[in-house]
Amino acid sequence: MIPVQGVEDQTIAVLGLGRSGRATVAALAEGGARVIAWDDGQDTREAAIAQGIEIADLTRDAAWDGVRALIVSPGIPHLYPRPHPVIAQAYARGVPVDNDVGLFFRSYASADWEGFDRAPRVVAVTGSNGKSTTTALIHHILSEAGRPVQMGGNIGTGVLSLDPAIDGEVVVLELSSYQTDLARALTPDVAVFTNLSPDHLDRHGGYGGYFAAKRRLFAEGGPDRAVIGVDEPEGQYIANQLGMGPSDDRVIRISSGQKLERYGWSVFARKGFLSEWRKGRQAGSIDLRGIGGLPGAHNHQNACAAYAACRALGLAPRQIEAAFHSFRGLPHRSQLVAEIGGVRYVNDSKATNVDAAAKALQAFDRIRWIAGGLGKEGGIAGLVPHLGRVSKAYLFGHSARDFAMELNGLPHEVVETLAQATERAHAEAEPGETVLLAPAAASFDQYPNFEKRGEDFMRVVEGLA
Repeated sequence: MIPVQGVEDQTIAVLGLGRSGRATVAALAEGGARVIAWDDGQDTREAAIAQGIEIADLTRDAAWDGVRALIVSPGIPHLYPRPHPVIAQAYARGVPVDNDVGLFFRSYASADWEGFDRAPRVVAVTGSNGKSTTTALIHHILSEAGRPVQMGGNIGTGVLSLDPAIDGEVVVLELSSYQTDLARALTPDVAVFTNLSPDHLDRHGGYGGYFAAKRRLFAEGGPDRAVIGVDEPEGQYIANQLGMGPSDDRVIRISSGQKLERYGWSVFARKGFLSEWRKGRQAGSIDLRGIGGLPGAHNHQNACAAYAACRALGLAPRQIEAAFHSFRGLPHRSQLVAEIGGVRYVNDSKATNVDAAAKALQAFDRIRWIAGGLGKEGGIAGLVPHLGRVSKAYLFGHSARDFAMELNGLPHEVVETLAQATERAHAEAEPGETVLLAPAAASFDQYPNFEKRGEDFMRVVEGLA
């Protein structure tokens, strides 16, 4: 646990008592604060009371007496589409609003660091797609290289549930837009921006607000080194804003598809080969084509981001390459589940938006595509240019019929459930084909999250095997 600093003998309120909220209560209490908390769910409040957490109804004026700050869980809207009533109360009273990420960055460094030979470092990864894989890959590389390392944030352990730092340790954090948008402190040593595509737009008041939430990690975080994906204009903008010119190697530009040889430091992948360039000369190269845990151009971009971050931390190219080969990927992200009768079954349940699904569709040949769920704004019309390798689509869930109308003549079948879609694809698949779950939609019509959806797909495939 990371005890929160600067809160001794203060009354701090916490809104939301899920995993991160409960961890925040514990870390604040460890730092000497008196903590009061509120959650809209009665069952959640009762469970918190059983754990000894003091509940105060923050919708009532009396609960705010003496409150010095409000700490908000990431799933609770603080601005768009409208602030939660408790947060609106804090704004009206002038009570500072923060989240657990802000508390982490102001509390991670401690007096113990004065005795360390090598100061701990924090790597923070954000973006629309690939940030979980990039975060896990950085963690894997550092671990394989023998560096002390922890992983947390939006993946793995909550930020305040991490262990206090030890000498030379690296903490690798995945940060969502929900987390970067509200944190009052953002001070990573290395910050990574993978890419940007439309997602969570209602929560950020549109695409510009979504980008602004991501950009805060760089504009307000002031990292020593910034690894920036420049395949979209937004990444090009961030790199331009941070750099003092093309030779400024504090910015490491990365790309999947572009040559980036004119900059002070860049890492890019083309035709399956990763190249590192520094000051006009090639400094490293890795053949990514045979690395099973990183299939497709989108994973090659993730590899470039992780490579660049680890080089910024002082690792050698050969150390990074060796770790690439032992990386097995993350569940629900281009995960090979089984091969049955010459047909591969791939679980990419994490492809919850059009951009992620497009990348999955480009990673495999001869695809029988399973898609559906709770569609997002804009539907799947943007996937039409990427359907050339798809022989047939199997659509399920709430938006299946809407999706069917956008397929531009592609053969398709509409069913009710993921299990039915998987069974139909299995019945028609031929050797050499890939049955790919890349839903291009949220899971919330039939599943509580994308993980449960992916697990259901795997269960059905295992039954077929």
